[in-house]
Amino acid sequence: MLTMKIAFIGAGSMAEAIMAGLLKKEICIKEDITVTNKQDQLRLENLEDKYGVSITENKETALKDADVIFLAMKPKDAKDGIQAIKSYVKKEQLIVSVLAGISSESIQELFGQNLRVIRSMPNTSAAIGLSATAIAKGAHATDKDLILVQSLFSAIGLCTIVEEDQLHAVTGVSGSGPAYIYYIAEAMEKAALAQGLDVEVAKKLVSQTLIGAAHMLQETDKDAEVLRREVTSPGGTTQRGISLLDEGKVSEAFESCIEGATERSREMGEEMAEKLKEKASNK
Repeated sequence: MLTMKIAFIGAGSMAEAIMAGLLKKEICIKEDITVTNKQDQLRLENLEDKYGVSITENKETALKDADVIFLAMKPKDAKDGIQAIKSYVKKEQLIVSVLAGISSESIQELFGQNLRVIRSMPNTSAAIGLSATAIAKGAHATDKDLILVQSLFSAIGLCTIVEEDQLHAVTGVSGSGPAYIYYIAEAMEKAALAQGLDVEVAKKLVSQTLIGAAHMLQETDKDAEVLRREVTSPGGTTQRGISLLDEGKVSEAFESCIEGATERSREMGEEMAEKLKEKASNK
């Protein structure tokens, strides 16, 4: 168990998932976690009741003794959120950002000082301890910081280390990835109903099929193409289905989907950097 104080700025679903994982895996104790948010006191009280963590609307109190500060607000609220806490943050505190698209350089500019920043991109499967998270260190963070944060995110699933510029692609692939899988599940369930299956039967069959396929990808040394070919007998039912997916250019659509999400992540970072430039030029 780690002996450190952790503060969460933001109390949304991702903050809760990380917090729940840390407590469940006994990485830290509830007394060492403090949560604050913009203005939703009821949400804070719910987290206090559920996990026994400390809550406060006072930002200075939340950050006073924190060793690690999670920036877990929505990216659109980053500027105002950091503005509200910047005067209370000290150089010795480690900043862990869960802000999609916003660079460590922009985060440091928002704080107005050179801080140790680790950026992260978890996904919503963190809520059940199965996140695919990638982390990257900013210019002033150390390898020791990176290892510490990897241990924290390992409490909610897999955590891998990448270069910061690669986080845009991570956002497009695994950050947004659960939504793509839910989209597939939605389409499969709809098709199953059209073929006469009961709603509950369709849901169970589709979800278990996705779970089984995911486990096959994880537990064998075969890549996705090999596994797909093993299921696809010449002239059989699967081949017919795959041929129709090919005709619909589904593979190309997924490439465009991930490319678009990755590009949007870059745009969000550039938009924030541009706003900071405008702010600097107006001084």
